[in-house]
Amino acid sequence: MNPEPNQPRTANRQESGDLPAIEEHDLPPGRHQFHKERLMNRIHEDRIAAAARPARNPFLRKAILLPAAAALAGALAVGALVVLPGGANGTDDRATGPVLTTTIGTVNAHGAPGLLDRISLAAAEADAPKGRAGQYVYIETRAAGTYVKTVGDKSSLVSQPLHTRQTWRSPDGLKGWLIEPGNTGPEGITLEGLDEQGNIPKPHLGAPSHDYLAALPTDPDALLRKIYKETEGQGNGKDQQAFTTIGDLLVESWPSPELTAALYKAAAKIPGVVTVDSATDAAGRKGVAVARLDEVGGQRTEWIFDTRTYAFLGERTVQVKGDAGEGGLIKPGTVVHTAAVMVRAFVDDVKVTP
Repeated sequence: MNPEPNQPRTANRQESGDLPAIEEHDLPPGRHQFHKERLMNRIHEDRIAAAARPARNPFLRKAILLPAAAALAGALAVGALVVLPGGANGTDDRATGPVLTTTIGTVNAHGAPGLLDRISLAAAEADAPKGRAGQYVYIETRAAGTYVKTVGDKSSLVSQPLHTRQTWRSPDGLKGWLIEPGNTGPEGITLEGLDEQGNIPKPHLGAPSHDYLAALPTDPDALLRKIYKETEGQGNGKDQQAFTTIGDLLVESWPSPELTAALYKAAAKIPGVVTVDSATDAAGRKGVAVARLDEVGGQRTEWIFDTRTYAFLGERTVQVKGDAGEGGLIKPGTVVHTAAVMVRAFVDDVKVTP
């Protein structure tokens, strides 16, 4: 572990080191086809359905996820962001075990506006990501999850092992590549292609391109109105879906500092958003979280930030209320999904790393 685990640092290449291995399990039947459909349809996950399978869709527009981390002061160098793993003093609430579990953090129902204001100020001070014509946006994360696996008439709770996910996207979103153990082969798969109607996919909030993000409004009220409008009818209520959409952008894309700051300010206006005193990302980095509870499924999504720099570290979804999944196997304290943003950078081609 690095002696300064929570301090974001820049480097020519990620120096994250090895993370604890988690026993590997097969994905549930049909899971790969599910991913393919999600890619083609470009829609957000249904959080209730997610309780019965790995919570994150590796082919989602999240194929860009992670812009928020780059939005923080002092985190960028030569167009690349590298955040190293580590821990912090205090209660160990890192997800552990073949079935990922954690200590449930304490909520402050009134702390979100102040914290998000400080986070947005830090984000606005960052240097804007800059790339050359023909380059790709590269995003690297560490992720894991828990889901219900059914074989015959027997169901059990198993984990998606901690793994590295790598995505490459052209700024216009038309070309891309994904490598993710358990969901692609070692060489990965293309993210290029037509939609199910045979048309060129158009970027939108659920599957944004880098260029699309650059055209979004940076006024928080206008941005939140757009999010509500474009996600109407999705998820478990408009407020939960708005929070989910913003979180997806933070993890799966690379917005400008101005847009990132606006996303945080917009999130502060969503009813039910709270702070959590302690949360740990997939890389073992401890921080404070901004969160919202999905009352339908009992799962709380937490955005994790460094307590000193307010850098965005990652996101996790924890079962905190009631049981979920087939047979109620997902108990409170189960980490349904966890992801840590490790690297974001511009690179010259797919399969090329910083």
